[in-house]
Amino acid sequence: AHCAMKVNTDGVLLGAWANASEARRILDIGTGTGVIALMMAQQYSAALIDAIDIDAGAAEQAKTNVEGSAWNDRLCVYHSALQDFKPEYNYDFIISNPPYFVNDLKPDNARKSVAKHSVDLSYDELLTNVHRLLSETGTFAVVIPYFNKVLFLEKAAGFGLFVSSALRVQAREDKVPYLALLQLERRKGEELEEELVIQTLSGEYTAEYKALTQAFYLKF
Repeated sequence: AHCAMKVNTDGVLLGAWANASEARRILDIGTGTGVIALMMAQQYSAALIDAIDIDAGAAEQAKTNVEGSAWNDRLCVYHSALQDFKPEYNYDFIISNPPYFVNDLKPDNARKSVAKHSVDLSYDELLTNVHRLLSETGTFAVVIPYFNKVLFLEKAAGFGLFVSSALRVQAREDKVPYLALLQLERRKGEELEEELVIQTLSGEYTAEYKALTQAFYLKF
């Protein structure tokens, strides 16, 4: 059974926030149903976009969604594990909402409860392959659990990737941050961290959240 075109908040946030305005070739790692790849195509009319997923059902669904879109001439979906993906070029923008990457901090028993199409692709492997596929002046955008941010940035620095902008996300104004959206580059610069609150205490979406995402919710 194909998975439906589920709109995942994490993915929509990343696709809306990430800035690929300079990019000519974009790679979406772990595309799922193709939402982020389609968002990239919608925003960046000059970019060619490749999307990969290790899960055959997800890749088929993404292909269907891409073929039914207005941007199918610029989008290619591949059923592939990241480690096996060997294109003939590098990317100047790589984006990933890694739902099936094993959280490096979890004990073994928690690994078994990871999403059904899980593979043991750690942050180290993700970063190894981003390092391999990213151009010298490229940018890598990713969304991860906020409590993993320090660990992830330590690992990224080992691959010569440093955060250039970040967004910390709170589900509600009285909650602690639960997501970190990060853009990394191969040079050290100033880290700019902004914050976004999704809902007010009364459960309304905040103006900031609506401004960031509404163009996409209308389209999908």
